[in-house]
Amino acid sequence: MTPRTKEQNEEIRLRRLAQIRKAAADVFLNKGPLLEIRDVAVQAGLGYGTVYHYYSNKGDLLHDLLWDALERAGGWLEAPLEAPLEAPLALLKVPPEVPRASASAEAPVGGHFGLAAAADTGNPAAADSRSGSRETAAAAELGPAAAGVRLLQLWAEDHALYLLYKLAGEGFASLPEARSAPLSAAFRREVLAPFAALLETGRAAGGAAASGANAAEPPYRLLRAEMLLAALVGCASLSLRRGKLHEEARDIARFLNL
Repeated sequence: MTPRTKEQNEEIRLRRLAQIRKAAADVFLNKGPLLEIRDVAVQAGLGYGTVYHYYSNKGDLLHDLLWDALERAGGWLEAPLEAPLEAPLALLKVPPEVPRASASAEAPVGGHFGLAAAADTGNPAAADSRSGSRETAAAAELGPAAAGVRLLQLWAEDHALYLLYKLAGEGFASLPEARSAPLSAAFRREVLAPFAALLETGRAAGGAAASGANAAEPPYRLLRAEMLLAALVGCASLSLRRGKLHEEARDIARFLNL
Protein backbone atom coordinates (compact mmCIF):
# COMPACT_ATOMS: atom_id res chain seq x y z
CA MET A 1 0.00 0.00 0.00
CA THR A 2 1.33 3.41 -0.99
CA PRO A 3 1.90 5.57 2.09
CA ARG A 4 -0.14 8.75 2.35
CA THR A 5 1.50 12.02 1.42
CA LYS A 6 1.94 14.90 3.86
CA GLU A 7 -0.86 16.76 2.11
CA GLN A 8 -3.22 13.80 2.43
CA ASN A 9 -2.45 13.46 6.13
CA GLU A 10 -3.15 17.17 6.64
CA GLU A 11 -6.45 16.89 4.78
CA ILE A 12 -7.48 13.99 6.99
CA ARG A 13 -6.47 15.92 10.11
CA LEU A 14 -8.52 18.99 9.16
CA ARG A 15 -11.53 16.88 8.21
CA ARG A 16 -11.35 15.06 11.54
CA LEU A 17 -11.10 18.33 13.47
CA ALA A 18 -14.18 19.68 11.69
CA GLN A 19 -16.04 16.45 12.46
CA ILE A 20 -15.16 16.65 16.15
CA ARG A 21 -16.09 20.33 16.48
CA LYS A 22 -19.44 19.81 14.79
CA ALA A 23 -20.22 16.93 17.14
CA ALA A 24 -19.13 19.01 20.14
CA ALA A 25 -21.48 21.84 19.16
CA ASP A 26 -24.39 19.41 18.88
CA VAL A 27 -23.62 17.87 22.27
CA PHE A 28 -23.14 21.26 23.95
CA LEU A 29 -26.63 22.34 22.88
CA ASN A 30 -28.08 19.55 25.03
CA LYS A 31 -25.57 19.16 27.85
CA GLY A 32 -23.89 22.54 28.13
CA PRO A 33 -20.79 22.60 30.36
CA LEU A 34 -21.52 19.00 31.41
CA LEU A 35 -20.23 17.90 28.00
CA GLU A 36 -17.51 15.27 28.16
CA ILE A 37 -15.04 14.07 25.53
CA ARG A 38 -16.77 10.67 25.54
CA ASP A 39 -20.06 12.35 24.59
CA VAL A 40 -18.39 14.02 21.63
CA ALA A 41 -16.84 10.74 20.50
CA VAL A 42 -20.24 9.03 20.52
CA GLN A 43 -21.89 11.92 18.64
CA ALA A 44 -19.10 11.97 16.04
CA GLY A 45 -19.09 8.19 15.65
CA LEU A 46 -15.42 8.06 16.59
CA GLY A 47 -13.44 6.20 19.19
CA TYR A 48 -12.71 7.96 22.46
CA GLY A 49 -8.98 7.64 21.82
CA THR A 50 -9.32 9.31 18.42
CA VAL A 51 -11.05 12.37 19.86
CA TYR A 52 -8.69 12.46 22.84
CA HIS A 53 -5.75 12.48 20.40
CA TYR A 54 -6.95 15.85 19.10
CA TYR A 55 -8.42 17.26 22.32
CA SER A 56 -7.37 16.02 25.71
CA ASN A 57 -9.89 18.27 27.53
CA LYS A 58 -13.22 19.92 26.76
CA GLY A 59 -11.91 23.42 27.51
CA ASP A 60 -9.51 23.32 24.56
CA LEU A 61 -12.21 21.83 22.36
CA LEU A 62 -14.75 24.54 23.21
CA HIS A 63 -12.13 27.26 22.77
CA ASP A 64 -11.20 26.06 19.28
CA LEU A 65 -14.84 25.50 18.34
CA LEU A 66 -15.71 29.12 19.18
CA TRP A 67 -12.77 30.64 17.32
CA ASP A 68 -13.57 28.47 14.33
CA ALA A 69 -17.19 29.69 14.40
CA LEU A 70 -16.07 33.31 14.76
CA GLU A 71 -14.12 32.99 11.52
CA ARG A 72 -17.42 32.24 9.77
CA ALA A 73 -19.68 34.57 11.74
CA GLY A 74 -19.30 37.68 9.59
CA GLY A 75 -19.92 36.05 6.22
CA TRP A 76 -23.70 36.36 6.33
CA LEU A 77 -23.43 40.13 6.91
CA GLU A 78 -21.39 40.56 3.73
CA ALA A 79 -23.35 38.23 1.43
CA PRO A 80 -25.57 39.74 -1.28
CA LEU A 81 -29.25 39.83 -0.34
CA GLU A 82 -30.13 38.03 -3.57
CA ALA A 83 -28.43 34.85 -2.31
CA PRO A 84 -31.09 32.21 -1.45
CA LEU A 85 -31.99 31.85 2.20
CA GLU A 86 -32.63 28.16 1.59
CA ALA A 87 -28.89 27.50 1.28
CA PRO A 88 -27.37 29.82 3.91
CA LEU A 89 -24.19 27.86 4.58
CA ALA A 90 -23.01 28.63 1.04
CA LEU A 91 -22.67 32.24 2.19
CA LEU A 92 -20.05 31.42 4.77
CA LYS A 93 -16.32 31.49 4.37
CA VAL A 94 -15.05 28.18 5.79
CA PRO A 95 -11.30 28.40 6.43
CA PRO A 96 -9.06 25.34 6.13
CA GLU A 97 -7.54 26.00 9.51
CA VAL A 98 -8.48 27.88 12.67
CA PRO A 99 -6.40 31.06 12.94
CA ARG A 100 -6.29 32.77 16.27
CA ALA A 101 -7.46 36.36 16.41
CA SER A 102 -4.93 38.75 17.90
CA ALA A 103 -7.38 40.74 20.00
CA SER A 104 -5.88 42.21 23.12
CA ALA A 105 -6.60 40.17 26.23
CA GLU A 106 -6.50 43.41 28.22
CA ALA A 107 -9.76 44.68 26.73
CA PRO A 108 -12.34 44.78 29.55
CA VAL A 109 -15.43 42.67 29.12
CA GLY A 110 -18.79 44.27 29.92
CA GLY A 111 -22.45 43.71 29.14
CA HIS A 112 -23.70 40.68 27.30
CA PHE A 113 -21.35 41.10 24.35
CA GLY A 114 -18.46 43.03 25.91
CA LEU A 115 -19.82 46.51 25.22
CA ALA A 116 -17.34 48.03 27.67
CA ALA A 117 -14.42 46.72 25.63
CA ALA A 118 -12.01 49.33 24.43
CA ALA A 119 -12.27 50.20 20.71
CA ASP A 120 -10.19 47.82 18.62
CA THR A 121 -8.15 48.87 15.63
CA GLY A 122 -8.17 46.81 12.48
CA ASN A 123 -10.99 44.60 11.33
CA PRO A 124 -9.94 41.83 8.94
CA ALA A 125 -13.06 41.23 6.85
CA ALA A 126 -14.02 37.74 5.74
CA ALA A 127 -14.16 37.62 1.94
CA ASP A 128 -17.50 36.51 0.58
CA SER A 129 -17.00 33.50 -1.65
CA ARG A 130 -20.06 34.40 -3.71
CA SER A 131 -19.63 38.12 -4.25
CA GLY A 132 -16.37 38.11 -6.17
CA SER A 133 -15.31 41.43 -4.66
CA ARG A 134 -15.30 43.29 -1.36
CA GLU A 135 -17.23 46.15 -2.97
CA THR A 136 -20.12 43.89 -3.98
CA ALA A 137 -20.29 42.37 -0.51
CA ALA A 138 -20.14 45.73 1.28
CA ALA A 139 -22.96 47.04 -0.90
CA ALA A 140 -25.33 44.25 0.14
CA GLU A 141 -28.34 45.77 1.87
CA LEU A 142 -30.38 43.97 4.52
CA GLY A 143 -33.31 45.05 6.61
CA PRO A 144 -33.63 43.84 10.21
CA ALA A 145 -36.23 41.22 9.25
CA ALA A 146 -34.17 39.70 6.44
CA ALA A 147 -31.05 39.81 8.59
CA GLY A 148 -32.84 38.10 11.49
CA VAL A 149 -34.26 35.34 9.29
CA ARG A 150 -30.92 34.73 7.62
CA LEU A 151 -29.12 34.50 10.94
CA LEU A 152 -31.69 32.10 12.41
CA GLN A 153 -31.43 29.83 9.38
CA LEU A 154 -27.66 29.85 9.63
CA TRP A 155 -27.94 28.73 13.24
CA ALA A 156 -30.26 25.92 12.19
CA GLU A 157 -27.58 24.49 9.90
CA ASP A 158 -24.47 25.38 11.88
CA HIS A 159 -24.95 24.81 15.61
CA ALA A 160 -21.45 26.08 16.37
CA LEU A 161 -22.53 29.52 15.13
CA TYR A 162 -25.55 29.49 17.44
CA LEU A 163 -23.31 28.44 20.29
CA LEU A 164 -20.95 31.33 19.53
CA TYR A 165 -23.75 33.91 19.75
CA LYS A 166 -25.26 32.28 22.84
CA LEU A 167 -21.99 32.17 24.77
CA ALA A 168 -21.06 35.67 23.62
CA GLY A 169 -24.25 36.86 25.31
CA GLU A 170 -22.94 35.27 28.51
CA GLY A 171 -19.54 36.90 28.17
CA PHE A 172 -18.00 33.50 27.41
CA ALA A 173 -18.21 32.85 31.15
CA SER A 174 -17.59 29.13 30.67
CA LEU A 175 -14.01 29.92 29.61
CA PRO A 176 -11.16 31.27 31.76
CA GLU A 177 -10.82 35.07 31.56
CA ALA A 178 -7.57 34.80 29.62
CA ARG A 179 -9.53 33.08 26.87
CA SER A 180 -12.90 34.81 27.21
CA ALA A 181 -11.55 38.38 26.97
CA PRO A 182 -9.97 38.01 23.49
CA LEU A 183 -13.08 36.21 22.25
CA SER A 184 -15.39 38.94 23.58
CA ALA A 185 -13.27 41.68 22.02
CA ALA A 186 -13.13 39.90 18.67
CA PHE A 187 -16.88 39.20 18.70
CA ARG A 188 -17.62 42.84 19.43
CA ARG A 189 -15.34 44.03 16.65
CA GLU A 190 -16.15 41.49 13.96
CA VAL A 191 -19.82 40.70 14.62
CA LEU A 192 -21.60 43.06 16.99
CA ALA A 193 -20.41 46.42 15.60
CA PRO A 194 -21.02 45.46 11.94
CA PHE A 195 -24.47 44.15 12.91
CA ALA A 196 -25.24 47.43 14.68
CA ALA A 197 -24.24 49.30 11.51
CA LEU A 198 -26.50 47.05 9.44
CA LEU A 199 -29.49 47.74 11.69
CA GLU A 200 -28.86 51.47 11.49
CA THR A 201 -28.09 51.90 7.79
CA GLY A 202 -29.23 48.70 6.09
CA ARG A 203 -25.71 47.74 5.13
CA ALA A 204 -22.84 46.11 6.98
CA ALA A 205 -19.63 48.09 7.20
CA GLY A 206 -16.67 46.29 5.69
CA GLY A 207 -12.90 46.65 5.50
CA ALA A 208 -11.31 49.93 6.59
CA ALA A 209 -14.74 51.58 6.85
CA ALA A 210 -15.75 49.06 9.49
CA SER A 211 -12.71 49.64 11.67
CA GLY A 212 -13.35 53.38 11.70
CA ALA A 213 -17.06 52.97 12.30
CA ASN A 214 -16.54 50.56 15.17
CA ALA A 215 -14.52 53.07 17.13
CA ALA A 216 -17.26 55.72 16.83
CA GLU A 217 -20.31 53.46 17.08
CA PRO A 218 -22.79 55.14 19.48
CA PRO A 219 -23.45 53.01 22.59
CA TYR A 220 -27.21 52.95 21.96
CA ARG A 221 -26.66 51.32 18.56
CA LEU A 222 -24.50 48.61 20.09
CA LEU A 223 -27.06 48.11 22.85
CA ARG A 224 -29.82 47.74 20.27
CA ALA A 225 -27.81 45.14 18.37
CA GLU A 226 -26.94 43.36 21.61
CA MET A 227 -30.57 43.16 22.74
CA LEU A 228 -31.80 41.97 19.35
CA LEU A 229 -29.19 39.20 19.19
CA ALA A 230 -30.08 38.14 22.75
CA ALA A 231 -33.77 37.98 21.78
CA LEU A 232 -32.97 35.92 18.68
CA VAL A 233 -30.82 33.53 20.72
CA GLY A 234 -33.58 33.04 23.28
CA CYS A 235 -36.36 32.55 20.73
CA ALA A 236 -34.23 30.17 18.66
CA SER A 237 -33.51 27.81 21.55
CA LEU A 238 -36.80 25.88 21.56
CA SER A 239 -37.09 25.65 17.78
CA LEU A 240 -33.49 24.53 17.53
CA ARG A 241 -33.96 21.71 20.02
CA ARG A 242 -37.04 20.54 18.12
CA GLY A 243 -35.16 20.67 14.81
CA LYS A 244 -37.64 23.26 13.49
CA LEU A 245 -35.58 26.44 13.47
CA HIS A 246 -35.07 26.66 9.73
CA GLU A 247 -38.79 26.59 8.92
CA GLU A 248 -39.81 28.68 11.94
CA ALA A 249 -37.23 31.43 11.36
CA ARG A 250 -39.69 33.79 9.66
CA ASP A 251 -42.29 33.23 12.39
CA ILE A 252 -39.70 34.18 15.01
CA ALA A 253 -38.78 37.32 13.08
CA ARG A 254 -42.46 38.31 12.90
CA PHE A 255 -42.90 37.55 16.62
CA LEU A 256 -40.03 39.92 17.41
CA ASN A 257 -41.59 42.53 15.09
CA LEU A 258 -38.43 42.85 13.02
